[in-house]
Amino acid sequence: MRSLAIAAAAALLGTAGAGALAADAGETLAKNSGCLACHTVNKKLIGPSYQDVAKKYRNDKKAPDYLAKKIKEGGAGVWGQVPMSPNAHVKDADIKTIVAWILSLK
Repeated sequence: MRSLAIAAAAALLGTAGAGALAADAGETLAKNSGCLACHTVNKKLIGPSYQDVAKKYRNDKKAPDYLAKKIKEGGAGVWGQVPMSPNAHVKDADIKTIVAWILSLK
């Protein structure tokens, strides 16, 4: 019985650890891709804060694809008239990781 409880606790810690690693990867990719030149996690800079983006799109099931396209192609008008430059240099898989991180923010 005790070994079952230990195994269950280890599984839960492993899952939590994987989530933390994914969050770290998303933030690291955002930093390395130049995203933090215009965005911050918790306050508006040139573009909206990532927390504001997460809040706006949290319940939108289409948000991951929409935001990935927006990052890749750029755009303007959603958060004001300052355009966001396209980020075609960022790999699609990295963009997905960044978007997942952004949407996980509270």
